[in-house]
Amino acid sequence: MKQRVVVTGMGVMTSLGSDLDQFWENLMQGKSGVSHVEAFDVSEYTTQIAAEIKNFQPDDYVDKKEARRMDRFVQFAVVASLLAVKDSGLEIGSNVDAERIGVMIGSGIGGLGTWEDQHNILLEKGPKRVSPFFIPMMIANMASGQVSITTGAKGPNSTAVTACATGTHSIGDSFKLIQRGDAEAMICGGAEATIRPTGMAGFCSMRAMSTRNDEPHKASRPFDIDRDGFVMGEGSGVLVLESLEHAQQRGAHIYAEIIGYGMSGDAHHMTDPDPDGAARCMVKALKDANIEPTAIDYINAHGTSTGAGDRSETIAIKKAFGEHAHKLAVSSTKSMTGHLLGAAGGVEAVILGLTLKNGRIAPTINLDNPDPECDLDYVPNTPREADVQIALSNSFGFGGHNATIVMKKYEA
Repeated sequence: MKQRVVVTGMGVMTSLGSDLDQFWENLMQGKSGVSHVEAFDVSEYTTQIAAEIKNFQPDDYVDKKEARRMDRFVQFAVVASLLAVKDSGLEIGSNVDAERIGVMIGSGIGGLGTWEDQHNILLEKGPKRVSPFFIPMMIANMASGQVSITTGAKGPNSTAVTACATGTHSIGDSFKLIQRGDAEAMICGGAEATIRPTGMAGFCSMRAMSTRNDEPHKASRPFDIDRDGFVMGEGSGVLVLESLEHAQQRGAHIYAEIIGYGMSGDAHHMTDPDPDGAARCMVKALKDANIEPTAIDYINAHGTSTGAGDRSETIAIKKAFGEHAHKLAVSSTKSMTGHLLGAAGGVEAVILGLTLKNGRIAPTINLDNPDPECDLDYVPNTPREADVQIALSNSFGFGGHNATIVMKKYEA
């Protein structure tokens, strides 16, 4: 018999804050976390804005020496995980069996900053000066590794690397591990830190990012006819998932229940999305949840603010939901958080859980002139009171990787 799986803890590290209540309030106020990049000189870049986390101090949460041995994306993952575990009340190694608690936190790119820094040292000072921590700091699985070390979780420990679908794949895969009895609880999500010279330069060369440098707060505008690309974000979003039985035994607070997970591949193009793949992914998630399309009340869209991506997702939703597509509420919170790449699905899963708990839908801000080809109800600019019973979150990544999770309001 499949285990029921619930969300008992959540943690974020974003440009809109790390306190869950403040993070939610900022979303409800339609606040943008986008600003001018301060981490390095962007004067020669076509895009000079991002949803950057300012004044981040990892040693407020972890030992200073250990923090120095972590790339920024790992620091984000560790902090968000500690916040999520604290929120859940899970005491690993005390009231639970550490071998039944796992970690799956992915990253689309991994330790880009460490790679840049050590490559510069190699060129300037030679190979003998490259840090022995270079590889262990850079590799994408180290978010899961360091969270396991920090929390003491000794169960399944793995990493998804599926570009912008990473966070959602990590959560969906963790859901399945618990559902089939391979773990009692999982710390899962995504982390990313690519607001770096090479990261920004690469996406600028692709002409994928907004160049609305004079109006950073208005730059991310999913589904708007005047959108001109995504805005890069950084940070982490982490959930604590548990089997319902385990959560009930320890009297845990429950935010929501995860009931479905879908994944698919486009087999189409490196960067150009195919709506058929996204539609099949959503249909698979609905089938896994054993619900009809009409049961979905809200979709947290992938909604990156790119021309092709937003149109493709709109077509995919229509293909997956038919007539019900026009009755759904759909919003893109990337309009406020920016696009956190591999961490996006983790942060948006947190938002999904808060939506179900609080009965309010976060808006798509900057949606002033809707694209005629994007004609669904995108909850423009203002949050909405809504009794959301079942909701869905989409993530689609370069390479044609698609992931969808379904959550519902918890009922005992």
